[in-house]
Amino acid sequence: MIPVSIHSLATATPPHILDQTTGAQVAEQLLGGAFDDFGRLRSIYANAGIDMRQLARPVAWYTQPRGIAERTEVYLEVALDLFVEAAQTALAEAGIAASDVDVIVTVSSTGIATPSLEARAMGRMAFRSDVSRVPVFGLGCAGGVSGLGLAAKLARADKGATVLFVTVELCSLALRTENVGKADIVSTALFGDGAAACVIRPGAQGFAQIVGSAEKTWPDTLDIMGWQMEPAGLGVILNRAIPAFARREFRGAVEAMLTPQDVQIGEVDRFICHPGGAKVVDAIEAALALPQGSLNDEREVLRQHGNMSAPTALFVLDRVRKQGMPPLSVMTALGPGFTASTLTLRSAA
Repeated sequence: MIPVSIHSLATATPPHILDQTTGAQVAEQLLGGAFDDFGRLRSIYANAGIDMRQLARPVAWYTQPRGIAERTEVYLEVALDLFVEAAQTALAEAGIAASDVDVIVTVSSTGIATPSLEARAMGRMAFRSDVSRVPVFGLGCAGGVSGLGLAAKLARADKGATVLFVTVELCSLALRTENVGKADIVSTALFGDGAAACVIRPGAQGFAQIVGSAEKTWPDTLDIMGWQMEPAGLGVILNRAIPAFARREFRGAVEAMLTPQDVQIGEVDRFICHPGGAKVVDAIEAALALPQGSLNDEREVLRQHGNMSAPTALFVLDRVRKQGMPPLSVMTALGPGFTASTLTLRSAA
């Protein structure tokens, strides 16, 4: 199999910071009157393991009703800015120009852009006119891992191709103040906005070689996580059973995905996981029988940024690689479908 490596990694967040105390106060102001049990659920903010998040707009913007057209306008502006920032930084770290990119894979599920983000970025970055565009919608929280796996397959299939992978999510734009349920309360305590980008090229250079990828989708699980379209925009679907599901099902899924690669869980030096929430991180640690605290980089990303959906796993990877990539690591994420995704990495060192 042709070796494919990650040559660079960049992350980006919008400038508007929301601390968790303010987040709880604003959520109570906006949602408390529409949800009778808000007082009972207020502890979610304190127990989420989050200190701050970054948002597409200042907090005051979210206190007014916003329709889908206005939300989409913000998505197109801010997501494009983050796309360009992350992509330019990743290209600079890899030591290549935008004109060297052969394929752009864009993963985003929190807004609708047609033409898609990479097409819009061509007005600000010097991509070639014959660059291949691969926009991907609907992967949700699994998009960072699944998208990176797709980018590696494209680099491997088109020998010599340079692939730019970019994922951007603006979860905060899904805030709704009508038909409020528990999932909406949880989402206001959990989600933030961010982006990440990688350059993937054939060869054994770079900081990590991608040696395998896999996915598992469970049947009859469409109601666990996702979006539903509403008059104001995208409404969150978030099942409270996710931590219990992960504790019960995750290990078997990971074993099934790694076995064809001749990799056993005990051989993995580091699992690099998407931190979907504090309870999900605990559940994954327990499911994989990892020593307590093994996923503290995941907890730190969650603390500083919240759950940014697809980019979050790449924020964790960035922390791990700056400490030195372990010989064998496996990135994991859970997302709508309901799907588990893995990406197997070997250190280039």
